[in-house]
Amino acid sequence: MLEALALYLGCLRAGLAFVPLNTGYQKSELAYFFADAEPRVIVCRPDAADTMATLRPASRVLTLAAGEGTLLDRVAGEREAFETVRSGPDDLAAILYTSGTTGRPKGAMLSHRNLGSNALALVDCWGFTRGDVLLHALPIYHVHGLFVACHCALLSGSHMLWLAKFDPTAFANCCLAPR
Repeated sequence: MLEALALYLGCLRAGLAFVPLNTGYQKSELAYFFADAEPRVIVCRPDAADTMATLRPASRVLTLAAGEGTLLDRVAGEREAFETVRSGPDDLAAILYTSGTTGRPKGAMLSHRNLGSNALALVDCWGFTRGDVLLHALPIYHVHGLFVACHCALLSGSHMLWLAKFDPTAFANCCLAPR
């Protein structure tokens, strides 16, 4: 999960458009998204790499797991060489697909200004501060899990406790744990 957040932030830093997709999507759904977004790189779980390569042969498929040929191995030790690409406020930052309740899902293009404005408004409205602790149990591909929760925590400098998934017992234990 932390690797997924690092991937997202790395995409923003590199001037790339991030396209989060639900890990539960079926092959036909993924084929639609890949044909529409035309990604040059797909990052997925190791067990899904072969499927992704079959669905989108024109894309380079990488995984976040440690091991030969993964994204983490490729960037190990290259932090110094990674130059930040200057992106303007209206440059594309992410493409978020709608739920498709009124037809096929549509790719909503979000600019850096969109993401920043939303985060600033929420931090102000909700009063996020450096002393807050956000208990995060949402998927990273979800709007609230990535753009709301993570942006608010990062922008305010608050702490974030991140659960791999929502588990009532783990969630309660985090809430009851002394700070």
